[in-house]
Amino acid sequence: MAIRKLRPMTPATRFYSIATFEEITKTVPEKSLLAPIKKSGGRNNMGRITSRHRGGGHKRQYRIIDFKRDKHGVEAKVVAIEYDPNRSGRIALLSYADGEKRYIVAPEGLKVGTKISSGSGVEVQVGNALPLTEIPIGTFIHNVEMKPGKGGQLGRSAGNSLQLMAKEGDFAQLKLPSGEVRKVPVICYATVGIVSNGDHENISLGKAGRSRWLGIRPQSRGMAMNPVDHPMGGGEGRSKSGGGGQHPESPWGKYAKGLKTRRRKNQSNKYIVKRRSSRQTR
Repeated sequence: MAIRKLRPMTPATRFYSIATFEEITKTVPEKSLLAPIKKSGGRNNMGRITSRHRGGGHKRQYRIIDFKRDKHGVEAKVVAIEYDPNRSGRIALLSYADGEKRYIVAPEGLKVGTKISSGSGVEVQVGNALPLTEIPIGTFIHNVEMKPGKGGQLGRSAGNSLQLMAKEGDFAQLKLPSGEVRKVPVICYATVGIVSNGDHENISLGKAGRSRWLGIRPQSRGMAMNPVDHPMGGGEGRSKSGGGGQHPESPWGKYAKGLKTRRRKNQSNKYIVKRRSSRQTR
């Protein structure tokens, strides 16, 4: 995958970049694997905004993705690599030997015509799903389960992967993209390879309207508000932190930088071997 920069014919296209989509082989999705999406605009069941700066955006249809890979022992052929508007990585359409079709998150290097499968005893190759017990240490994996049979939850976005670091008893140690090392039961399933479309993070939206296409609404800076609207608002002229010299805060007074939001008594703390890498200070 590569990124194409547009010629600066207008102010918007000066910073505009877009994927080349050279790996896409099919543009029309499989009808049987589509589902409708109802947009909430960031509102809950009471009609109140609980997630700000959401709304609008282009209409989408959900692609039903097989995160469980529970069709064991049946070989599948990769029919197409497709674009999915609901995720940053690409998806692959599989056609199984019994005629069933499913979508999976496409790993880097998966080609049309490749035969892949899932289950215990399958070969360790890109696109195959198998338990962590059968994957060699050091292998890069994605779509990893946290609970057996629940389906992949870790390593699903573009360019992401986890590395299998060790196996001890009933647990395997995985290094997450954040640098955190975490324990996961060894009977959990994972898919071999790195998620496709790794250049996604280098794309520049280029203009405000492109954010609106994605359903992202504008956001006002706290410093531009009045004191009644935001803790950082007010001050004569430009005033850092609202003239009071305090740290950056949310509209409700929570610190925006450095505040730890993880609960100290979280049940999953016992599965974390090493915390994620903190930002280095000079």
